Amino acid sequence: MINHPFSGTGVAIVTPFTPNGDLDKLGLKKLVTHLTHGKVDYLVVLGTTGENATISKEEKQEIFSLVSEYNENKLKLVAGIGGNDTRSIINSFSTFDLTGYSAILSVSPYYNKPNQEGLYQHYKAINDAAPLPVIMYNVPGRTGMNVSAATTLRIARDCKNIIATKEASGNMEQMMQIISDKPDGFELISGDDGLTLPLIACGAIGVISVVANAYPAQFSTMVNQCLKGNFSEARPIHEKMLPIIHSLFAEGSPGGVKAYLSAMGIVEESFRLPVVGVSDALKNTIYNLMKSV
Repeated sequence: MINHPFSGTGVAIVTPFTPNGDLDKLGLKKLVTHLTHGKVDYLVVLGTTGENATISKEEKQEIFSLVSEYNENKLKLVAGIGGNDTRSIINSFSTFDLTGYSAILSVSPYYNKPNQEGLYQHYKAINDAAPLPVIMYNVPGRTGMNVSAATTLRIARDCKNIIATKEASGNMEQMMQIISDKPDGFELISGDDGLTLPLIACGAIGVISVVANAYPAQFSTMVNQCLKGNFSEARPIHEKMLPIIHSLFAEGSPGGVKAYLSAMGIVEESFRLPVVGVSDALKNTIYNLMKSV
């Protein structure tokens, strides 16, 4: 197994809401228990899947604290703290109480579309100010700007508090270049469930997963088999998960994964606008897929 604090299966957890849009504390506790029993390696709180864009700063602190309480020091915790205002992110480092957390996941800036130098300077500032190790997060499908391999490697060489990148570019050539040329102490984590098996085969250390919200035991077993080099044992699980992964994103995330979790009785299928639930047609597909697992 790879010796890195964030190897294996991380889960980008959903944020449960009640039907009126309030935080569902009972649902959050049930979710943390479900994931702990599923033997995943760490939880990522208030990432993209956690609908952080519609959650106030006060609510974020409450969620950080509740997950730490419910976790009871069983799993490593990563706090999602990112945005498109570098100064605001840095200021938040001094205001959030991150007791119980081991690292920060920080998405690359969205909407303002900085160039590669701007992305580098953003992460350099984050590196210098962050109170915990940082996992950078490249997801151009959501941010509108790819963090290139060259920029990622420059950050990896210059910013020693940034210990990994969650890569969701979908560009295998780019990701293989990062894995090939990265300095010691910096690793690549898959940000795409469906690419996790091939990426680990290329040298990634694991995944920050959406599907593992619903199927933690199955997906973490697949990841662990991959990390051991047992790809013949991992491949059947990978193939079983692929149609489920496709359904998660067919009408947007986290609508899909909350449909699974609702059917399992773990969280309610509730959201904050502009996020809404999936169609009845997709729900029927999801229910049929659940019968196969």
